[in-house]
Amino acid sequence: MLNKDVLLSRTNSGLEVFRHYIPGSWRVGRNFLNPLYKDTKPSCNIYMDRKSQCYRIKDFGNEDYSGDCFSFVGKLFELDCSRSQDFIRILKIIDSDLHLGLEQENGPISIPEHRTIATSAPALQVEKEIRPYQCNEKPFSKTELGFWEQYGISPQVLEHYHVKSIAEYSSQNKDGEPFTLRSAEDMPIFGYVFAKHIKLYRPYATNMRFLQGGDIGENYCFGLEQLPVRGDTLFFTSGEKDVMSLAAKGFNAICFGSETCMIPQPLVRSLSHRFKHIVLLYDADKVGIDSACRHEQELRKFGVKRLTLPLPGTKKEKDISDYFRLGHTAEEFLSLFVRFLDRIYEQTFAMLKSCEVDPIHPPAVPRTVVSIHGVPFGSQGNLFCITGGEGSGKSHYAGALIAGALSENPNSDFLGTTVTRSDAGHAVLLYDTEQSFPQLYKNISVILRRAGGGTPPQSFKGYCLSCISRRDRLQAIVQSMDKYYYQYGGIHMVVIDGIADLIRSVNDETESVELVEELYRLAGIYNTCIVCVLHLVPSGMKIRGHLGSEIGRKAAAILSVERDEKRDVCCLKTLKVRDGSPLDVPLLEFGWDKQKAMHVSLGERSPEAQQNRKQEELQALVQELYKERASYSVKELRENICQVLDIAESTSKNYIRFMREKKILINKSGSTDLIPGSID
Repeated sequence: MLNKDVLLSRTNSGLEVFRHYIPGSWRVGRNFLNPLYKDTKPSCNIYMDRKSQCYRIKDFGNEDYSGDCFSFVGKLFELDCSRSQDFIRILKIIDSDLHLGLEQENGPISIPEHRTIATSAPALQVEKEIRPYQCNEKPFSKTELGFWEQYGISPQVLEHYHVKSIAEYSSQNKDGEPFTLRSAEDMPIFGYVFAKHIKLYRPYATNMRFLQGGDIGENYCFGLEQLPVRGDTLFFTSGEKDVMSLAAKGFNAICFGSETCMIPQPLVRSLSHRFKHIVLLYDADKVGIDSACRHEQELRKFGVKRLTLPLPGTKKEKDISDYFRLGHTAEEFLSLFVRFLDRIYEQTFAMLKSCEVDPIHPPAVPRTVVSIHGVPFGSQGNLFCITGGEGSGKSHYAGALIAGALSENPNSDFLGTTVTRSDAGHAVLLYDTEQSFPQLYKNISVILRRAGGGTPPQSFKGYCLSCISRRDRLQAIVQSMDKYYYQYGGIHMVVIDGIADLIRSVNDETESVELVEELYRLAGIYNTCIVCVLHLVPSGMKIRGHLGSEIGRKAAAILSVERDEKRDVCCLKTLKVRDGSPLDVPLLEFGWDKQKAMHVSLGERSPEAQQNRKQEELQALVQELYKERASYSVKELRENICQVLDIAESTSKNYIRFMREKKILINKSGSTDLIPGSID
């Protein structure tokens, strides 16, 4: 049967087709002169394409000859491989010329006696070329050192990369005939010395500019052993001189046999774990640019990028060595690399531009929506959290904030809190996730009476979300906020009474982070204050649980509502304010008034009660911090208090000063470290 797949299987993945039509002693993976036209430079290469699992030819001297064996034969016989009729003719030509007998139905396959054709397609084991050699080293002359110094390569760099000056080199050519090369003042010979082989470099030679002797190994790589264990950037260059020129400027680099050779992917995979960036820095001529483009595609999965030097691509101005020889500095190259990063990160930096803080032009100060005694708690673009135990009065306090946003009388009773009224008809939204319709209706009635009575504005919306599933609640909030933002020209305040009911578990870290990030995003997008009522019992001075911890980090303020059963009053206790000390904010009380049928403000607790509260809270903090440690330095204690309470350093200093005055903390005997004391 004559088809593409069968023909490839009978010709060792197409390799035998190339061997038939390309005369000479060329080898897989090595550059050679294309005998099919007047080729002056060995730039033709046959290699195994791992993606298509067949052999292909790459001819940098004439791209028309590049491709698989079928396109190559088509070129020879002036046939178009893309046309079905021509492709059938190509198959027949190969079948006939190689005596495969595939057209003969059930006929024998004839194989030329001088050739071995595999019946399957295993990867070809390329025979190693091991050429014996002898060489005599000598000290570098002044002229030779001057050659390297023009590229910034010092004697120390030469020694580090095992580069030697060769006086005489003896080996044999491909036909086994011996030859000897001797250095001269105008014809120096340099050797890149490895454990089992050597690569010669004759910079001024017109032929045999590069030679290799000994056991080259499977994959030639220069500079690999000099690389650090970890690094930021690694450059793949065209040659050894480029590697050392970069190294002399403080950059990491390696090179392979040539720009056109195959780069071993297992090595690239390993290097990609060691370096942040791997960049192809090939010559700025056509061969270098084409090779860099091809390798970039082949190694895309490892994040390999290419950087083209701003050079004309001429013989003396094409590579990084020439770049430095022409007077460019390491700083200039680094600037070039920064511009390269600008291009590959273009979208990211376009996004970051809008997030950049301009020190010359300060942003607009967010408008305060909720405050207590002049301390901002809720502002536009931020989250404000209200927490407390079940039945503590959280919903009643949240209702008072809504009333403040709707009321035309700023002197009304908003439970000791100052609330900025919604102006310009902006929306005020309430989403309740726990209460029933009747209970929420009753609470909204109280809200409207506190706001002054009368018909509520169209811009006020209250929703009972307990009747819809958890997975739909957040979507309902997001989409309704979007509509009302445009319908009413903005959103003044949003109260979500029960954010814990927007996710499956308050202890799910992923869900908690995603929810709080979304709420914070919405507050910023719509420039509104989102009041989050969190139905968790606070413990001490910090909310526990993943949801509590996350909102504790994002919220501008946290207010705890606690119920005093003995006195039948509710108390507002500040757990966090972005600016200032939460323990210095007055404790506010409110209770139920039967005549008014609503909660009313009872004013501040006595100074003595507030002082005792501060002392008790800090005592509890000390007990928590000293559970696993016997003592802290002042600096260590200050850092831990800042972390636990999420407060400023200046506030933590005030707390430590207060605790030392009250003997909550004392100095350890014979030391400046602090240990728990006792309360006076």
